Amino acid sequence: MAERAPVPTPQLDPGSRRWALVAAAACLLPLLLQLPAALSITIAAAAVLVAALSLRRPMHGLLRAVFAVGLLGTVLVLTNFGIGRDTGCAVLAAMLAIKPAETSTLRDARSLIGFALFAPFGTFLLDQGPLALALGLVGALLGLCALQRLADLESGDAVATGAGRRLAGIGRLLAIGLPLALAAFWLFPRLGSPMWGVPERALGRPGLSGEMTPGQWIDLIADDTPALRVRFFGATPPTSQMYWRGPVMWQYDGRSWTRSDWLRSLPPAEVRHGPARWDYEVEIEPTDRRQLVALELPLAAPDGTRLNHDHELLAPRPLTSLTRWRMQSSPPLAYEAQLRSVLRRAALQLPTGYNPRTHALARQWRAEAGDDDAAIVQRSLDWIRGEFAYTLDTPLPGRHAVDEFLFDQQAGFCEHYSSAFVVLMRAAGIPSRVVTGYVGGYRNPLGDYWLVRRSDAHAWAEVWLDGRGWVRVDPTAAVAPERIYDTIHDRLPGADGLLGGVFGAGSDWFNAGDWLRRGWNNLVLGFDADRQARMLRPLGIERLDGVRLGLMFALAVLLALLWMAWLSRRGERQPDPVLRAWHALDKRYRRLHLGREPSESALAWAKRVGQARPDLGTELQRLSQRFSDWRYAGDHPGAARALETRQLVRALRAHRPRNGEPR
Repeated sequence: MAERAPVPTPQLDPGSRRWALVAAAACLLPLLLQLPAALSITIAAAAVLVAALSLRRPMHGLLRAVFAVGLLGTVLVLTNFGIGRDTGCAVLAAMLAIKPAETSTLRDARSLIGFALFAPFGTFLLDQGPLALALGLVGALLGLCALQRLADLESGDAVATGAGRRLAGIGRLLAIGLPLALAAFWLFPRLGSPMWGVPERALGRPGLSGEMTPGQWIDLIADDTPALRVRFFGATPPTSQMYWRGPVMWQYDGRSWTRSDWLRSLPPAEVRHGPARWDYEVEIEPTDRRQLVALELPLAAPDGTRLNHDHELLAPRPLTSLTRWRMQSSPPLAYEAQLRSVLRRAALQLPTGYNPRTHALARQWRAEAGDDDAAIVQRSLDWIRGEFAYTLDTPLPGRHAVDEFLFDQQAGFCEHYSSAFVVLMRAAGIPSRVVTGYVGGYRNPLGDYWLVRRSDAHAWAEVWLDGRGWVRVDPTAAVAPERIYDTIHDRLPGADGLLGGVFGAGSDWFNAGDWLRRGWNNLVLGFDADRQARMLRPLGIERLDGVRLGLMFALAVLLALLWMAWLSRRGERQPDPVLRAWHALDKRYRRLHLGREPSESALAWAKRVGQARPDLGTELQRLSQRFSDWRYAGDHPGAARALETRQLVRALRAHRPRNGEPR
């Protein structure tokens, strides 16, 4: 028996290869934008190099292996060998970057595009913003177009299918699945908390932590991305009073400040609030931490959070997604006016053997001020105002960090000021502690809300004064304006560039972009189980229970499936209107058992019908002749041809064979 010859496989032409590479690059782009800059540049350079080396022929197997091992090793080094979403997404991007090295056949190109379509989904693990979605959709669209071109190449129709028709086909596919996707997003019953955990990002987003080491906040305050957005209901506090309270730190080891764990179990300290009330909603960006922030001081803990002794707000789990909290705050008139002895000792504790000059100065001031703690506080602020400067350019601290700052450098930023101030106060016998959080904010006029960025991170102090309790003191704010030499705004990317005034903070483009991001957060990322239950409140339905929500979802899915079936069937119909009308005429005759046979010509069919039904044959004979003339007369574009086509379509649609007995 003769062996069957193998079916030749179509070769990958240069045009189809370019389509595949462009689609893969478009899918990779949004993922690279979410990775750290060093990782993104490394992977992008590797992708360009691989594409260039394998442009004419596939890269040699040994060279591919060396390249892959080297790139993956570089990725692991740059991610500090962490295990999490960042590392996983970076490895995915690296594998996609070297995939073109083995792309030479149709099968390879399909594998490249199929693998590339995972990249937009990986992007959504890191960011769910509108830009990530838009770039992901562009990548997916180009990937589908490239797959369609490969299918055309395999069938021999690659030249016949134009770009417009290809895009129309992809658009039809998207229109088929879109209603079902929307129904699943809006109506599928959501859980109040996820059923499974996602590993935390290995390179987690910067946020406030329970530790502060002077000089180590540069990375945080150099990050100009949003930390939270605030909308006030009613009165708005002045910007100078916008202190967003975060972690409170009591323990000092000579270098770093940390929280006191045993204080977390104590109930909130007693507060006598002032007459002012601030009612507001805080939208907190993901930080992978449990820490919330609130204006000083929150009146109560929002549902699902806990207020500890120091009036910190803590969530039960890390804030790995966008969260929104309704709060009320009021400035205190008296905050823990009675300080227990155990707390007083904790607020005065200092490690031995550190900062002898600071201790000597504190003893001198105490001897001169007597029992007047407020006088010592004011004296220290006057000293800062008269001799200290603000700058980010500070040397690394030595063993006696506070002594070096107060007596040698006399220049630094908020971490240095708050740490040194609290040490000085404790050495003088005044209970003190460090508070971290954010200060100020930027009002976006487009949405009438306040934007607080991570670069607004700040540290200040609280001192305990008899009769008043804890009082906020911001030593950094005491620096004279003429001695503010170097701020974080001077170091922001593009601050002095050509386009800094166009796209920088405060510009119209910046306001519009952040306003759109906030709207996206409200519409999509903030759509949780509670908002889903209250979705029909404008229609008078206060809350949707699980049964009604399930019924609405089932109905929406049924309608979406019917839409999919109708549109799919419509997409299979004959695109030519004349042929579509001719086939419809055949269906009408088929109901009378007089349908046309597949091998039967139009005129032969009309003749057979005329023999069986003389009352129908004459009209069908005339229509068949017109159809044959139109079909085989050739394609002559022009007004006459278009008019003839429209008239023939109308005639075919108008002919309705009557049911009756043959004569």
